Amino acid sequence: MREKKEINIQIGEQVRVAREQAKLTQEQFAERIEVSPQYISDLERGIVGISISTLKRLFLTLGISSDQILFANRPNNNVDAVAEKCKRLSPKQFSILSDIIDKYIEALDL
Repeated sequence: MREKKEINIQIGEQVRVAREQAKLTQEQFAERIEVSPQYISDLERGIVGISISTLKRLFLTLGISSDQILFANRPNNNVDAVAEKCKRLSPKQFSILSDIIDKYIEALDL
């Protein structure tokens, strides 16, 4: 039996989570991304890796970004929560906040 690579285990877990959130069975998902149900099972268990072309089909089928699968262990910035707060600002307040954010990012040299 092949030894599982840590990256395959992590990606497989995120694929499983994304597939379940999309409410797809392994069989339905396999059909949509043009692989076998056994491959999906092996992928989700970290037994096999995934090609770039299969990853692309996966992202398009599930309507998710690559970050969700590849960098799922990184903490996510809750942009939606900040955007909701910004919606309550007056145009003048929003302009000031926008300037502050621009200066902050500039200071970080991003």
